[in-house]
Amino acid sequence: MKPLLINARGSGYALGAFTFWSLDSAQAITLAAQKLDMPVILQGGQIEAEHAGGYDKMYMIASSVAGDIDIPIALNLDHAGSFEQVKQAIEAGFTSVMIDASQCSFEENVEQTCRVVELAHRFGITVESELGILAGTEGKLSVNESEALQTKPEDALRFIKETKIDALAVAIGTAHGFYKFKPEINIKRLKEIAMVVKEPLVLHGGSGTPEDKVVEAIECGIAKVNICTEFVAAFGKSFMETQNSEGFKYSVPNLFTKAKQSGYELVLEKIKLFANDRDGRQRSI
Repeated sequence: MKPLLINARGSGYALGAFTFWSLDSAQAITLAAQKLDMPVILQGGQIEAEHAGGYDKMYMIASSVAGDIDIPIALNLDHAGSFEQVKQAIEAGFTSVMIDASQCSFEENVEQTCRVVELAHRFGITVESELGILAGTEGKLSVNESEALQTKPEDALRFIKETKIDALAVAIGTAHGFYKFKPEINIKRLKEIAMVVKEPLVLHGGSGTPEDKVVEAIECGIAKVNICTEFVAAFGKSFMETQNSEGFKYSVPNLFTKAKQSGYELVLEKIKLFANDRDGRQRSI
């Protein structure tokens, strides 16, 4: 993932990182990326791994869809809550990992992240970490708006220097899941962070974030945007609409084809949005 993100930040666009949990969901992502000839990141965390049957099963799904297309794909472990989860994902074949100790003290976050970096870099695996706390629910963790904490530029610089991570997820007002409050994206804070941190920056909580703010964030150094809730919801809404349609009869194609198409179309829209040129225009795709 590291060279893909470095190229993205240097060229003024961002890669979409989409949560997957099955062959259908992975295909919806990679086929859309193939259509637009853009690299893409498949990612999942502990919940998705449990659903799929383990990190090795997620790797098998990713390898299967990667073999059907000819664009660069990274397989990222999202929001690992422990060193053991990271170790399992690396052993399964993941090409990048994200350790999330953002709710710990700064010193504990550094300590846990350094331990992951030491292991992952030994195998050439990219490491992402988070500094600051987003509101909302991610996996089994829930944070209310009052507990959210935005990333400070001076802390970001120190964190990068002490941990040697490859990408930094910053908290600038976005939220995990759909927003339960009016989004107030702190672009000023992001600009301040980007002035001192030259490594690729990551925007978590991309679902439901106003498109103009996403574009502005990419122009200010965001090289990776995470999309989970919107993608899952595209499948879920399609399932409900399909079953409630007149004359519906259960069969695999009747129920699942439209849902996969809905996910595919969402990924198309997001990749086009993220392929933003530095002068504010979208790249020609």
